[in-house]
Amino acid sequence: MVADAKSRRAAPAVAVTQAVIMAGGKGTRLHPYSALFPKPLMPLNDMPILELLLRQLKNAGITDVILAVNHLSHLLEAFFGDGSRLGLNIRYRLEDRPLGTAGALASMLDELDDTFFVTNGDLLTTLSLKRMMQAHRAAEADFSIGVFEREVKIDFGLIELDGRDRMMAYREKPTSSHFVSMGVYLVNKDIIADHLAVDEYLDMPNLVLKVKGNGGHVHCFHEDCIWLDIGRPDDFALAQKMFIENRALFLEP
Repeated sequence: MVADAKSRRAAPAVAVTQAVIMAGGKGTRLHPYSALFPKPLMPLNDMPILELLLRQLKNAGITDVILAVNHLSHLLEAFFGDGSRLGLNIRYRLEDRPLGTAGALASMLDELDDTFFVTNGDLLTTLSLKRMMQAHRAAEADFSIGVFEREVKIDFGLIELDGRDRMMAYREKPTSSHFVSMGVYLVNKDIIADHLAVDEYLDMPNLVLKVKGNGGHVHCFHEDCIWLDIGRPDDFALAQKMFIENRALFLEP
């Protein structure tokens, strides 16, 4: 199977023009706001966060978008329509029940290009999608993950013990850095096809582990950029402030 993955990576690169956006979540951490609006329609000043993402995808050369929808899907369809207002072709795939951040891909396989983006519908970042494409090709990757270096702070004094409960170290409120998934992926269709089943729940981390465990080349792309998880009300307020102050950075091609 590893040899098969290597032979797939030897295929000539083609432009990526398609994206699948997972926009079916209920956004429970943003209640009560998300009870009335799907989280991707939450506004950043004068623009819904999903519209910002769609404009960024368009600037990166994407022309075809499939929105996987569920919660309040009629509002998303009413707002974005067929995508012509943004210069895109937008189609919708309604999930009868939540299928996770990767499960919806199974029912789309026949419509997917050889290589395509998958993103969360609430992605807020200045990450260059064009450079991510270039890195995916240069690395001859089967699957690329956009990652962000996040500093984690522990708000307590950290004590390390030995096997006899003797203190070995005392570190006051230490910090550490870790790479986290940003919710943006570049995927080669043939590497995931065998791991998907229609109407089967599957989250993206499990799909990535299946790909890697089967010999696939999973590449991590990172660069100096802005990224924010807007899952909670205080983070959403920060996201609005960041968008207003850095609008050109978010919208530049």
